[in-house]
Amino acid sequence: MHFSPESYRIPDKPMKPFIDPEEIWELLNRPSSDNGEVDRVIARSLGKQRLTLQEVAILINATTPEQVQQIKEAARELKRKVYGNRVVLFAPLYVGNKCLNDCTYCGFRSSNRAQLRRTLSGEELVKEIETLEENGQKRLVLVYGEHTEYHPGYIAETVRTAYSVKKGNGEIRRVNINAAPLTIEGFRIVKEAGIGTYQIFQETYHPKAYRQYHLRGKKADYDNRLTALDRAQEAGLDDVGIGALFGLYDWRFEVMALVRHTNHLEACYNVGPHTISFPRIKDASMLQMGEHYFVSDSDFSRLVAILRLAVPYTGMILTAREPAKLRDELLQFGVSQIDGGTRIELGGYADKEKRHDLNKGQFLIHDDRSLNEIIEELLAQDMLPSFCTACYRLGRTGEHFMEFSVPGFIKRFCTPNAMLTLAEYLVDYTPAETALKGWEVVERNMQQLNEMVGDEVRDRIERIKQGERDLYF
Repeated sequence: MHFSPESYRIPDKPMKPFIDPEEIWELLNRPSSDNGEVDRVIARSLGKQRLTLQEVAILINATTPEQVQQIKEAARELKRKVYGNRVVLFAPLYVGNKCLNDCTYCGFRSSNRAQLRRTLSGEELVKEIETLEENGQKRLVLVYGEHTEYHPGYIAETVRTAYSVKKGNGEIRRVNINAAPLTIEGFRIVKEAGIGTYQIFQETYHPKAYRQYHLRGKKADYDNRLTALDRAQEAGLDDVGIGALFGLYDWRFEVMALVRHTNHLEACYNVGPHTISFPRIKDASMLQMGEHYFVSDSDFSRLVAILRLAVPYTGMILTAREPAKLRDELLQFGVSQIDGGTRIELGGYADKEKRHDLNKGQFLIHDDRSLNEIIEELLAQDMLPSFCTACYRLGRTGEHFMEFSVPGFIKRFCTPNAMLTLAEYLVDYTPAETALKGWEVVERNMQQLNEMVGDEVRDRIERIKQGERDLYF
């Protein structure tokens, strides 16, 4: 499908840089938005239309308490329309922390002599995956430092390992990647291993600020990183994730740039990113940051709501960097994916002694609830935890995913599939008390399905209770 073109000073061309800081700031420096403008933009978003850069600037410049609350309530409504009450769960798994880059905000930076450098052995990787499967995880993000040791062939090998590990009824059904930019051929190699989404975060989209934070290594090349996901698309890898690390530069600029990146991918490849991530700066070993651009909780909740309105059909990921209370709040009006039971130290899932050490991880996490504790909280809020991987495995990705999701038809698949994956979790992994709450939520969601789909879901749930697994629409 094709999206209406927008006029930019730097036109969208495949494999070419597309960020114009002056253009973004000109839009942001316009006068505060009046209520009529805000109403018009919100109405477009609630109509499930992706917003223009100019419209996003209007929302950012809507700063009165009444306007901010209006934006949050609109984001809450839009999320219900598009995603229902589903929340997708995953786990990050750090494979290696060797890195040749020197980024001032990261515990993996090459100049950090206190960091304990290592790469999981094949046996250690299997143990980590087995532990995750024993907890009920079905979706992983494999994370690698940016080092020649983690070349495309190695990444592909670890992906195949992850898919091959089976523990009881457990298995990993989707492996996403967070790693260095690759060449077109490198992306092809990784794609052939059957990955889901390939994530590359620009960190900050402002070129001057980028140079200040990235001192040495390939990551210091702003343009190479900015166009990395163009190369993925050229390689046929159409399921990609973008992100910015909030706290490096003005959050308003970064929000605009994330939308600009989305528009660029749509203009050149007819499909935007599958996900957007927005981690905030947190504690890290050898962290060297000023506080000028640190993002407050109130501004953070604003930007999440604005992003949700700007890109109605893009998944939004909030990680365990954030505390539990804030994560629970942001789930209400923007976030659609979270990690659960997270450990970021290498080997930290299988070996509990390795947890919560700044010299053994990239940063500190602030939500250390177990996966089951998070699921209990979601159920208490009448949300539907989901481990669904059906779209990826049925080829509903990239432009094909947009064909389903943009009109809203994907909801016909996602709610039933979420219920089926939750049923697996309730049968295989939960304590009796959690299972009771879970079946109550399943039943309430069942009543909202049409009769034909509901009957089919009930039949498949009974088959799951009898021992079948991996049933999906």
